[in-house]
Amino acid sequence: MRNREMRRLRFETCWPALMKESNGIIIVFNPDLPRHLKEIEVWYTSFVLQQRLQDSQCLLIAHHKPGSGTDKEQLHLAQALSTLKLIHSNLDDDPEDVRTEFRKYLAKVVSSMFERQDQEEMSIITQNFRNL
Repeated sequence: MRNREMRRLRFETCWPALMKESNGIIIVFNPDLPRHLKEIEVWYTSFVLQQRLQDSQCLLIAHHKPGSGTDKEQLHLAQALSTLKLIHSNLDDDPEDVRTEFRKYLAKVVSSMFERQDQEEMSIITQNFRNL
């Protein structure tokens, strides 16, 4: 097993603690590294699907290093990832776009938290009335 794979597996044991009661996930990756495109599929499966998060609670950030020349239009994500919000970042060029998209994402996550809380409270109220 290669060192990189061993490191990844070593840290996988910490994933349950990171996932506990999570309300959203942001996956930042380097689109210039083909292995990152494979790894984000694993992260999506583990952190989003297994936690039953909605796609709106996930944000992909393809971070481009300055001068990388990566073509934003040529990024080929796995089919499962195609429905997720994807933003391209290069903080040297336009950090305000990243900030704006992050705020939109955060608003969606907070909204879903409130909706879930409202549903839980209504479930408790309904259950209490049934028990009367």
